[in-house]
Amino acid sequence: MLPRYGVVEVDRGGNVVWTYLDPKVTHDVDRLPNGNTLVLFGGGDTLDDAQVKEVNPQGKIVWSWHARDHFKGSEFENVYKQGWIHTNATVRMDNGNTLISLWNFNILVEVNPDGSVVKTIGKGILTDPHDPEVQDNGNILLADHARPANWAKEVEPETGKVVWQFGGEQWGKQLVRDADRLPNGNALLTGTSAIVEVTSDGKVFWQLRLKDEKLASPGLHQGGLYKAQRVGPYD
Repeated sequence: MLPRYGVVEVDRGGNVVWTYLDPKVTHDVDRLPNGNTLVLFGGGDTLDDAQVKEVNPQGKIVWSWHARDHFKGSEFENVYKQGWIHTNATVRMDNGNTLISLWNFNILVEVNPDGSVVKTIGKGILTDPHDPEVQDNGNILLADHARPANWAKEVEPETGKVVWQFGGEQWGKQLVRDADRLPNGNALLTGTSAIVEVTSDGKVFWQLRLKDEKLASPGLHQGGLYKAQRVGPYD
């Protein structure tokens, strides 16, 4: 994904094998099991924009979601911070619904295929949520940008209860950007200047840090890390 340019798929040999060029693409892109691609727009979005779109291999939009159809009134319409909603992540769930992170509204929403909001998650609990990931147990692991310290949190969607968290002073007040649960049960967390793998009891199992952490000090996202993914060996 190239922000405000589109999506470029590159094979391991460095060859471009597919593109979807659209200046209203930022933050997140996922290839779906049906071969379509889920793309997101949240950097400078307005009430008129579709925050999420599903496009087929030919680049045709086959599904889209507009927040304006569901969030109305001064509580929502007068909000603006790096975009109206600054939607920053989306994922297609196993039940066919779509989970979307509404950064400026401090909530996640689950929407069904017809676009209706079937569940709102995190109201009054989350602060600037980022990169939610649905766990095998139904909980949601995400980055939470509470101030002054950031956290990775696992939240029960029905109750909003935080059942696990790591961050704050434990990790030098890193700006947590991404949180992934690994097959071994540990969590891979990406901060502005470090990537760490932590155990369920909060112990750092593995880490990678930038030599010059000043380049990625909190707030200077351009010089810092954004996401990380654990991958297996390949030929």
